[in-house]
Amino acid sequence: MAYDNLCKRLAEESPATFARWLLGTNPGNIQVLKTELSLEPISADAITFLETSEQILHLEFQTQPTSEPPLPLRMLDYWVRLYRKYRRPIQQFIIFLQTTTSEVVFTEEFVTETTRHRYRVIRMWEQNPAIFLNDSALLPLAPLAQTNSPERLLTQVAAEVAKIEAIEQRRNVLAAVQIIAGLRYDKTLIQQLLREDIMRESVIYQDILQQGVQQGREEGRGEGEASLIIRLLTRRFGELPPQLPQQIRSLSLTQLDALGEELLDFTEIAEVITFLEQFPSETDSENAN
Repeated sequence: MAYDNLCKRLAEESPATFARWLLGTNPGNIQVLKTELSLEPISADAITFLETSEQILHLEFQTQPTSEPPLPLRMLDYWVRLYRKYRRPIQQFIIFLQTTTSEVVFTEEFVTETTRHRYRVIRMWEQNPAIFLNDSALLPLAPLAQTNSPERLLTQVAAEVAKIEAIEQRRNVLAAVQIIAGLRYDKTLIQQLLREDIMRESVIYQDILQQGVQQGREEGRGEGEASLIIRLLTRRFGELPPQLPQQIRSLSLTQLDALGEELLDFTEIAEVITFLEQFPSETDSENAN
């Protein structure tokens, strides 16, 4: 669910932009609706509720079409609970991220003998890439848009990321693009276009490098590299397991360099933990002696 949750975060950081894309109009005043809806599967889903002066928007990002309960029934379930609580018009969207021929992604209603409920489906691989390339808030989704040449599209995305002037914003967009691009592109191509061409030649890479150098001067090279890696991992995956920062700080310079080289290849925190298992801890070393 990492991809779904990332898209949820993007939508909640720029609700007006996502609403404008999905509705095709400017919704005016809009905000993220923090709501408590009883029963499962609310607590487990990567969903976002947006509220305008006229209606509620329900956004659900899906990587896979499989679901229990099935998606059409789940959308009805959400609608009923939302309408019961707010008694306002509700528009629902399922945004499918990964290309599939499953009939679920072409289904836009729940139907039984006595009930018919409709919702909207957005298939990212059918979307015009210009919509996403022209807006930094939507740019992380651009690698998944319609194209006859995926490599050319990813090159365009890289170029747009490099144009973002604000360093912090560029860093966040780049990280999101790298993660979401993994749904469609080979890791090697992502590294080539978004790690070397962008990271190494752009201001963002130089900024990260300079931060590491500066911290290395203040704290010693090892502590500076460790702190930088911890900060980047936290930005990418959220709060880290309690033991992980200390484990990283205990690494040697050679081990830190190895971890730094692999940093952008990780797609989930479990891969980081597995990678670190190859290095003996200080306790293990003492016991061996």
